[in-house]
Parts: sequence; structure tokens; C-alpha cells
Amino acid sequence: MKKIIALSIVAAALAVSACNTVSGVGRDVSAAGSAVTSGAEQAKN
Repeated sequence: MKKIIALSIVAAALAVSACNTVSGVGRDVSAAGSAVTSGAEQAKN
């Protein structure tokens, strides 16, 4: 029983850290898209 609880805690910790990683990637992609858009607007003007 203790092994199941320990494995559940480890699995939950991994799931939470994975969500944070995906969230960070999303912010990075969004920032890159904003930079491209800004560059395109400046080149157009």
C-alpha cells in the first residue's frame, strides 16, 4: 500500500512539472510570434 501511495505522489509531481514545461513552451512560442509580427509591421512601414 505504501508503494502505491509513493508512486502516486511521484506520478502527480511529474504531471505537474510537465504542465509547467508545456506552459513555458507556450509562452516562448507566443513571444516569438509577437517578435515576428512586430518585425513584419516595422518592415511594412
